[in-house]
Amino acid sequence: MTQEVVIDIVQSAVMTVVTVAAPPLILGLTVGVLVAIFQAVTSIQEPTMAFVPKILAVLFGLIFFGPFMLTNLIEFVLRLFNSIPSFVLN
Repeated sequence: MTQEVVIDIVQSAVMTVVTVAAPPLILGLTVGVLVAIFQAVTSIQEPTMAFVPKILAVLFGLIFFGPFMLTNLIEFVLRLFNSIPSFVLN
């Protein structure tokens, strides 16, 4: 196994992690910013008002984007497992 192969595997793994983690993180970030702006405008500093909408947004994101995320993970693992014989033989 050469350095190029290892770098390619790590690069593919990082891109898979970013692709899988991005939808819920972006939803949580967007809802968090909107709640923070709303709290700043109305001067309501309730901590639960900051966390509950973000948790619900991430949960919704996991439910909505779950099949996409699972498909990406399965494709990556299958590619990795299918290429194991070429790693061992070389």
